[in-house]
Amino acid sequence: MKLFNFSKNFGVDLGTANTIIMHNNQIVINEPSIIAIDTTNNKVVAVGTEAMNMHEKTHQNLRTIKPLRDGVIADYYAAEQMIKGMLKKAFDKRSILNQKRFLICIPYCTTEVEKRAVRDSAQQVGGTDVYMIHEPIAAAIGIGLDIQEANGSMLVDIGGGTTEVVVISLSGIVCSQSIRVAGNAFDADIIDYMRREHNLLIGERSAEKIKLEVGAVISDIPNPPEPCKVLGRDLMTGIPKAIMVSYKEIASVLDKSLIKIEEGILKTLEECPPELASDIHERGIFLTGGGAFLRGLQERLHRKTNLPIHLAPEPLLSVTKGVWKALDNLEIYKSVLLR
Repeated sequence: MKLFNFSKNFGVDLGTANTIIMHNNQIVINEPSIIAIDTTNNKVVAVGTEAMNMHEKTHQNLRTIKPLRDGVIADYYAAEQMIKGMLKKAFDKRSILNQKRFLICIPYCTTEVEKRAVRDSAQQVGGTDVYMIHEPIAAAIGIGLDIQEANGSMLVDIGGGTTEVVVISLSGIVCSQSIRVAGNAFDADIIDYMRREHNLLIGERSAEKIKLEVGAVISDIPNPPEPCKVLGRDLMTGIPKAIMVSYKEIASVLDKSLIKIEEGILKTLEECPPELASDIHERGIFLTGGGAFLRGLQERLHRKTNLPIHLAPEPLLSVTKGVWKALDNLEIYKSVLLR
């Protein structure tokens, strides 16, 4: 028995941290971009959430792989198996064999080789009609901006692998910066800090937990969170131990990475034509992506640019909404679609 009435249109937000698949204007998959493989026979053991539960807890015959790095496919086989596995989670085997049209979002900095890897992965799982769209364009469509008008819109999309800073006008990207600093870099900063300052070794999952519970970018936020308990291994004794970490500590830890994002925003503003710059002064900067949830980020960027900073209604789903809207209106948005 099928879970959904079959339609061949699929919108895919193939993210470094999470993969979201839409079908019939509904999210059918929203899971971590990771798979677990049995190294003895190279077979897939788990995909998505199940694989994430195994991450950093595997034995020598089991390996977890994140197929995407910095927003693009780094492991072709793993990406193909991940997409196929996630589709099978939502549909029965008969549905999966039908012809499908895909619209997949990709970072603006994606090379032709990386585009080919994305296209080939979709074709391997039955995609007969594969389109691609740049993530910032999809995010702008998703938050309701009219990308076709002759007005400048500035968007900052902080994802898992990259931060995209773009100015959009007349369905095109006028100027942009793609910064390889985003959610994964924040996690790495936290892991490094715990090792240097507390002699505590923690994993990626613990770092992400800290980021979600006490992640902040300024030290004077209203309604600050309570300190977070962190568990790890003491590097001096080798014995597990626990410490408490405050949001002020994390604000100082993330400062170096946030400076790189701020520099990217300022550089994009410097390259922006004056007429579009006046539009941005009036309309402000739109903030989206998972990194937009960092406490104090709007205030910090406002202090740096002296411009209004608008948080998207659902930052994590902005790209997904834009992908489906474009897929549903291919003729209207055909100028921004890639083949």
